[in-house]
Amino acid sequence: MISNPENTVHSIKRHMGKSDYKVLLNNQSFTPHGISAKILQKLKHDAEKYLGDAVGKAVITVPAYFNDSQRFATKKAGELAGLEVLRVINEPTAAALAYGLRDGIDNRKILVYDLGGGTFDVSILKIKDGIFEVLATSGDTELGGDDFDLRIVQYLLAKFQETESKDLSGIPEAMQRMREAAERCKIDLSTLETANINLPYISENKSLDTDITREQFNKMTEDLVKRTITIIEKTLQDGKLSPANIDEVIFVGGCTRIPAVVTAVEAFMGKKALQNINPDEVVAMGAAVQAGILGNEYLKSPNEELDSGNVVLLDVTSLTLGFETIGDLMAPIIPRNTTIPTRNSKVFTTSYDNQKVVRGKILQGEERTASKNVTLGMLVLDNIPPAPKGIPRIEVTFDIDANGIIHATAKDLGTGIMRSVTIERPAGLND
Repeated sequence: MISNPENTVHSIKRHMGKSDYKVLLNNQSFTPHGISAKILQKLKHDAEKYLGDAVGKAVITVPAYFNDSQRFATKKAGELAGLEVLRVINEPTAAALAYGLRDGIDNRKILVYDLGGGTFDVSILKIKDGIFEVLATSGDTELGGDDFDLRIVQYLLAKFQETESKDLSGIPEAMQRMREAAERCKIDLSTLETANINLPYISENKSLDTDITREQFNKMTEDLVKRTITIIEKTLQDGKLSPANIDEVIFVGGCTRIPAVVTAVEAFMGKKALQNINPDEVVAMGAAVQAGILGNEYLKSPNEELDSGNVVLLDVTSLTLGFETIGDLMAPIIPRNTTIPTRNSKVFTTSYDNQKVVRGKILQGEERTASKNVTLGMLVLDNIPPAPKGIPRIEVTFDIDANGIIHATAKDLGTGIMRSVTIERPAGLND
């Protein structure tokens, strides 16, 4: 990686679903889902080599706060890798499934705090009689371990500028070395009070050698930790719950080993977090459980209180789904935290006489102003019979399937005829 930084890809997950984002490697252009497909191909190959058998199906997990385009791109990556994607499930939900089945947790409300490398999610679930019901979820797809690393990199850049009067930010090899050193430093500071960063000849004959204390690191990243606590508060409010209503707190993701993160979360929640499963592996374990359920291969918890064959998983949509209307407004059709799969409709009409086509954006987000939300695609209904404005009654229906992926239809209620509707996905995601 250090010797070839121009052909090294990192944090690709943050760019999933962005049709305008391309990675140039060896003069060849790749989409984020194309890069992800390469990663999945490698995992598929390794699994087949270990098992001595073909692997053709998979359950893939995504951050709970992924929108439709990001979920669709993830599913597409799996298909490009030669996998039949049985289900796309939320990472915190998968973690809860693994914890619940392993430990036989029942009749509990649990909060899953998932701080990974690129994203952050919080989900609250109720587990009762084998039903895993997500009560609320929230997150930030631009907050994760990479941001903690970046604070250290920024410190190193400033340090070198101060001592050597040279800016390293435009030197790819130096930046890659600092990114890798920053990640090692972050990991070291989870168990040590002081970590050393030594980068010989980072620029010509100049070296960078400095110590960073845990206290310094905590100050650098204090605002990032506070952002996660704010999201916990929001998720509790959405679920009409308080910390006292939560029976267990589960940590997911390598960054939950950061002592300041543990301290802040436990202080806010007023209880110790469960830490009896590796936070790096628990999501994969939950995905395996879900794959077993879908494949009719059942597991029992050690105390046999839960049998995966009797498990029911009720997840939710993390973002409100709506339709663009006149005045740059969004009309909500499916509110966030609605249990999926789900279906809902709303009736619209025309805005001028003899209007033949209704065209509007399909939106995800919580803003009343349409342009402030994420546009997933364009919904188009044509061949509307001539009529004065306000007379046609057009029913727009959105379906969200178990993968969290959206489908749309429209119907002219005056004629009873279904009209053609297209959701134009971002270019590149249909390839």
